[in-house]
Amino acid sequence: MRLLLVAGTTETAAIEGISAAGADPEAMVHTPSADAEIVAYGEPIRAPVVPVSPTGCPTPAVVTRAVKELLNLDVTVVDGGLAEPTGAPTVTVGARPGGDVREDDPVPTAQGVVAAARQFGQAIPDDEVYLAETIPGGTTTALGLLRALGEEATVSSSLPENPLELKEDVVAEGLETSGVEPGGAAGNPGVALRRMGDPVLATVTGLIRGLTETGTAVTLAGGTQLLAAAAAARHYGVEGPISLATTSFVADDDAIDFRDAAATLDVEPTVTDPGFEAVEHPATNAYVAGEAKEGVGMGGALALADQTQVPMADVRDRILSVYDRLLDAGEAEPTP
Repeated sequence: MRLLLVAGTTETAAIEGISAAGADPEAMVHTPSADAEIVAYGEPIRAPVVPVSPTGCPTPAVVTRAVKELLNLDVTVVDGGLAEPTGAPTVTVGARPGGDVREDDPVPTAQGVVAAARQFGQAIPDDEVYLAETIPGGTTTALGLLRALGEEATVSSSLPENPLELKEDVVAEGLETSGVEPGGAAGNPGVALRRMGDPVLATVTGLIRGLTETGTAVTLAGGTQLLAAAAAARHYGVEGPISLATTSFVADDDAIDFRDAAATLDVEPTVTDPGFEAVEHPATNAYVAGEAKEGVGMGGALALADQTQVPMADVRDRILSVYDRLLDAGEAEPTP
């Protein structure tokens, strides 16, 4: 069992109102690098920030790290286009930071990244792999990928109020600039990833292809961004089983129809409720209020804990412990 965490960036995240994956735009660019370090080491080593939302909601990396500690989970970080260096050991597939999806060519290396990630996926010896992502602004690029492929599914958000209208406007502008009609890249996912995606989506799509080709059981550990990657893999011709493990925060999001989208793409969903309502703590309160919802493998980590019969109360306790350690290091501040 291995968790592959693909970490990268897109300039789409800098669009005002798109993402809450960072206290401000300057901090947001460090979020994926810091997430990788938190999962690998339990705290930032090289990144200058602990990722928090503008209201102080902590990164889902805290949850994934907690489960990693409880299960001694093996984690490999794949550089899916990091804009800032990370202290976590990484595997490279040649990805570069993504541009603004409103530009005509935000991921020029997409097809090469898919090919390299596919090759890496084929070489992974584990029987089962969970695929996760961390990329601020990734739900908007996921929406762009879906629309370019002609898929009708929509996406969730790290914000309590999903700015879907803004995302659709951004995607429409990107489609017009790139000269891709809605559905114009159906059956041509390399074009969709290059013109309307991000480097993390390209990396995850390649990994799905490589892993499924060697018979490795694949579970996507996340939400609607990884559903978009599954859509791209299906358009590449991947027919094997794909599972997806997400949180109840995504599955219960009224702004999307998560289960219907999963069924359309022939993806088998698992939904895990961490029971955050049972505690009163800054590390969990914002999630209950609708922030974050998913990311950094949170849904997959919770599903693994549940499947291995680790009591969710133990998971919650360890989450608070990880969060408090970050506070003790003086790197994060509690939610007001």
